[in-house]
Amino acid sequence: MKKITAAITGVNGYVPEYILGNQELETMVDTNDEWITTRTGIKERRILKGEGKGSSVMGIKAVQGLLEKTGTKAEEIDLLICSTVTPDMQFPATGNIIAEAVGAKNAFSYDMNAACSGFLYALITGSQFIETGKHKKVVVVGTDKMSSIVDYSDRATCIIFGDGAGAVLLEPNEDGLGIQDSILRTDGSGEAYLHMKAGGSRYPASEETLAKNWHTIHQDGSTVFKFAVSRMADTAEELAKKHQLSGDDINWLVPHQANKRIIDATARRIDIPDEKVMMNIQRYGNTTNGTLPLCLWDYENQLKKGDTLILAAFGGGFTWGAIYLTWAYDAK
Repeated sequence: MKKITAAITGVNGYVPEYILGNQELETMVDTNDEWITTRTGIKERRILKGEGKGSSVMGIKAVQGLLEKTGTKAEEIDLLICSTVTPDMQFPATGNIIAEAVGAKNAFSYDMNAACSGFLYALITGSQFIETGKHKKVVVVGTDKMSSIVDYSDRATCIIFGDGAGAVLLEPNEDGLGIQDSILRTDGSGEAYLHMKAGGSRYPASEETLAKNWHTIHQDGSTVFKFAVSRMADTAEELAKKHQLSGDDINWLVPHQANKRIIDATARRIDIPDEKVMMNIQRYGNTTNGTLPLCLWDYENQLKKGDTLILAAFGGGFTWGAIYLTWAYDAK
């Protein structure tokens, strides 16, 4: 019997219509377009507007489009994993809401939170259900409404984040295509440098937590930057060396879209030229769990069956990792 691997057989994304550009941010905080662009590479980001709209709204759109593109019936889905740090509510899981909305009546679903590395973690988790032969169709969706937890008076963080979602379909493959290997890591000492302090069981919502602005993102930018550059690049390099992959062997680097300087450092570490690096941070900013699938969505028409991809991410907590996969189809 041939070895079963989990292959991505379809990808789709969704971003809200509203565009928050650097010029508009200049009217909100003490910043300017040049400062933002030189430090992050971001020109604009998408924002989900409307009362009562959570991350599930974007996740539903991404998954509905994915099913349509791949000709997959909703009832064929065995499992749906939603990676998010901005769930609609504490419970039920946002994955449950998405599964119900798209008609995935035969699937079980749940959420996964590993900050900006969540989509990597969810992709590997979903792949295990495929590789064991347990399931045939697994949907992994990354969706975040980061605007819901951003302090728009904090110029250090409000310039970075945007809203968006992306989803992929995983199916069995016996031709050596799909996910080949991964390295996933965590370091809990990172809690102090990138977190949202309140809203969980340690500090439930109260007048005090609201007054102290503990329900928004706190980031020690310089520390996070140093960790992200070293850890994301180290893991990508470790995975490439493990499989004896040179820069020439790798067709695409798919990096988490946190900061252009972090992306550039990771690419240099594994000798990948700019033209082989997926980048859309200039248009979407950091959409957290949406960044990797949105990259695949944006570049789908340039991907060819058999292409070698390295996916890499770094997130709060700290979490980080890399995935080595072989692309399984030519875009129609």
